[in-house]
Amino acid sequence: MSDPVIKRALVSVSDKTGIVDFCRELSSMGVEIFSTGGTLRTIQSAGVPAASISTITGFPEIMDGRVKTLHPKIHGGLLAVRDNADHIVQAEENGIGFIDMVVVNLYPFEETVAKPDVTFEDAIENIDIGGPSMLRSAAKNNESVTVVTDSADYALVLEEMRMNSGATTRSTRLRLARKVFELTSRYDSAIAGYMTGIENGGKDSGIDKPSLKLERELDMRYGENPHQQAGFYRMNDGECSRSFGEYFEKLHGKALSYNNMLDTAAATGLIEEFSGEDPAVVIIKHTNPCGVAQASALVDAYRKAFSTDTQSPFGGIIAFNKPLDMETAKAVDEIFTEILIAPSYEDGVLELLQKKKNRRLLLQKQPLPKDVIEYKSTQFGMLVQDRDSRIVSREDLKVVTKRQPSSEELDDLMFAWKICKHVKSNTIVYVKNRQTLGVGAGQMSRVDSAKIARSKAAEAGLELKGSAVASDAFFPFADGLLAAAEAGASAVIQPGGSIRDEEVISAADDHNLAMVFTSMRHFKH
Repeated sequence: MSDPVIKRALVSVSDKTGIVDFCRELSSMGVEIFSTGGTLRTIQSAGVPAASISTITGFPEIMDGRVKTLHPKIHGGLLAVRDNADHIVQAEENGIGFIDMVVVNLYPFEETVAKPDVTFEDAIENIDIGGPSMLRSAAKNNESVTVVTDSADYALVLEEMRMNSGATTRSTRLRLARKVFELTSRYDSAIAGYMTGIENGGKDSGIDKPSLKLERELDMRYGENPHQQAGFYRMNDGECSRSFGEYFEKLHGKALSYNNMLDTAAATGLIEEFSGEDPAVVIIKHTNPCGVAQASALVDAYRKAFSTDTQSPFGGIIAFNKPLDMETAKAVDEIFTEILIAPSYEDGVLELLQKKKNRRLLLQKQPLPKDVIEYKSTQFGMLVQDRDSRIVSREDLKVVTKRQPSSEELDDLMFAWKICKHVKSNTIVYVKNRQTLGVGAGQMSRVDSAKIARSKAAEAGLELKGSAVASDAFFPFADGLLAAAEAGASAVIQPGGSIRDEEVISAADDHNLAMVFTSMRHFKH
């Protein structure tokens, strides 16, 4: 079957961007335009010839516009197979004329329910019924019907019609049809998500019935390894849209790899623990922090973080919670780093840092979403869970030892707890004066993590005496705590909850340690 010439178009859009110019061009090519409600008024007031949809149906729009396009003469005109003789006969017998193009976008349901003061009645009225029905009918019959849902496609459609004597190509019709089903799927998922929330008293229940929409955002040279093909996708789960470009802008450097993306997420997640606080710097290597510090000046925070581990930062990722100033930039520029992430860059800093071509510079445009669902995949299924974004306050802490922590120890305990939440389990973190001294990550035994953290501190020449130590999960035996005491720690923060808690508390008392329980675990795998 040859590409059909477009003779009749049905136009009904909520978003009227570019619709007048598009319809004017269609009309100049001899296309007869039929429309509804506000769209019809917009087109006619611009002097473009258009007729009411009632001209086709012979029936007025009724029930406040709820019923206007749900009619056999509309859907018959869209669904008729043009080279099916029986369809042709039935169309002629019922006075049904073919419709060759549908231009429809949907009521703004997602924008409506995103408003803080939206009522249930407003939400319901913004559920489009006729629009999705027409789109699906037109998309199903893409062999003969051109369906347009996105104003960004108007120019392409018009250009093809000019080049093909009023017709579009089969490949374009197929692509546009695919976009229809992507749109209606996303639209229905948003409605279902809203209804589920209402059903549960407004409480988010995305965990119960998640619905993911993925769209390719970035081409990747490869995945985790060069032999793995990959792409990076923006995600919409009905709760919110998430994409790299929504939160970051790459100001300099070559394309990011997937591992760069993981490290960026790790660095940003940790630096945001210090949002609104004194200058803080986070240095990440393979998703684990190798140095974190706070100080009154950003450059001092960087030097303290770097001194924790002077080897790992090479080729690492550094994030800042304050605008990156020239003094700090000069200090950072002394070593090679893969990525720098900052909320802004002061005058002259970009020019300095861009001299190293392989360094990527990222601008963080807005905070990462906190109270959202996160997804972790395996080869046999996916975990859907709330993000680990709960904050432990000082008031939440339970002192379980005879000795109370001092004010300085309490400051360090809270600092250490923020960090251990972002370290791969098993985790042990030593800190003092808002600076990491040693980090033990990802070991099979918590005692091994403690040994590694102690060893890293020794390599860096950092004294652990009087330090605070954090463990992401409880000490199952006293040996892990005793290792911390032997290293010189004077205060401990951990979740608690072991059947041997009393044994661990007794060991802490025997070594004059102050220990607090958070009653919250932070396993990270």
